[in-house]
Amino acid sequence: MDLLTAIFDAAARETMLFAATGLLIGGIDDLIVDLCFLAHRWSKRKAVRPTLATLPRPASPGAFAVFVAAWDEEAVIGGMLAAAVARFEHPDYRLYVGVYPNDPGTIAAATAVAATDSRIRVVIGSRDGPTTKADCLNTLWTALMRDEAAGRVTKAVVLHDAEDVVHPAELTVFDTMIEGRSVVQLPVLPLIRRGSMVSAHYADEFSYAHSVQQPVRAMLGAAMPLAGTGCAIATPILAAIAAERDGAPFDESSLTEDYELGLHVAARGGGSCFARIRDSHDGSLVAVRAYFPDALPTATRQKARWMTGIALAGWDRTGWGRPLALADHWMRMRDRRALVSVLVLAVAYVAVLLWPLAVVLHWLAGTPVADDRLATWLLTTTSVLLGWRLAMRAVCTARDYGWREAAWSLPRFFVGNLISLIAAPRALHRYLKLLRGAPLVWDKTRHEFPDLDMASNV
Repeated sequence: MDLLTAIFDAAARETMLFAATGLLIGGIDDLIVDLCFLAHRWSKRKAVRPTLATLPRPASPGAFAVFVAAWDEEAVIGGMLAAAVARFEHPDYRLYVGVYPNDPGTIAAATAVAATDSRIRVVIGSRDGPTTKADCLNTLWTALMRDEAAGRVTKAVVLHDAEDVVHPAELTVFDTMIEGRSVVQLPVLPLIRRGSMVSAHYADEFSYAHSVQQPVRAMLGAAMPLAGTGCAIATPILAAIAAERDGAPFDESSLTEDYELGLHVAARGGGSCFARIRDSHDGSLVAVRAYFPDALPTATRQKARWMTGIALAGWDRTGWGRPLALADHWMRMRDRRALVSVLVLAVAYVAVLLWPLAVVLHWLAGTPVADDRLATWLLTTTSVLLGWRLAMRAVCTARDYGWREAAWSLPRFFVGNLISLIAAPRALHRYLKLLRGAPLVWDKTRHEFPDLDMASNV
């Protein structure tokens, strides 16, 4: 019994010390970001919060090209396109929909809506799908360049996914905010499916990321990665990138071309802006709204792709940013800590299981549990930091979804942990396959277009 107790004691202590040290480092890192955000908010406390009413008119109003890449999107593309042309308030735009010759269902759904509105152009690629999303976007870029050669001048390219609900004032915001900048990103608001903890955890994560992290990146002058939807990229910067890539501005060898594009724009000196602007009448946020995966397998697939593209392949492909740009280095380190964080998290859960077992063995053996001051200090400190993290997430969720959802964000935090734990091995396996030369394939999930009345209430 004494030997068994000693073994469990040692295992519990070592796993706890490892996990607590990792959580302490990560917690301090998160705390610094939050303090930067709060300090910035305090410094701007007297400033007028931007709304559509206070948004200045663009100095040079322009035309926009909205790119929608679609593979196997028969179920949603028709509804998305019809809603977009009905909702957009901007007077000058075209919707370019990229489809594949071996996807007749998506082609039929897109062309049916295009027949009702001349602003929609269905562009069929030359290769069977699925290739990659970047390849499909490059097909749309080629179509846009043909239109520009015919005399049309486009101010910026706007990216959207086939399941998105667009905000009516989105292009109006882009028209003003893109002037003098290369990139503008809007917030993304995942729609919460009733009773689904999996889909709802995306709401908590995006609310925090797009309320705190992205504004801090912009404040510090760090490169701002794009979300892949709800973003506008100035046409000249895309043309400059395309000129160096045989006419293809979107990198077809990347799993997360949106994330990397934002970094490439910053490396070229392009200015960026994260725009949180509310409607003056109803207070709604000018943002992209869409359903995210609501099942554990699809959520882990998506998270694994993000981990592979950002934390693993992104490290190889984009490095650490501009020399001596400490904010860039710090933010990219945060982007790439996902797998380390998952390892720490896994060890922490092991420690949570081992610690009470060790206490029970001490009780059975009639021996006292050793007083470990270091362990007590680490557990206390990391618990305080965890409480801060949960409170910040809850406040951000409350701003976008109300306090009822903010209360649910606490148990959803652990749902997100479970998804990350399952996704990490899948991401590592996929990365190793890529290193061995496996081809890139568009790893997408099934989508559902939401009820527009429900989406408008978020």
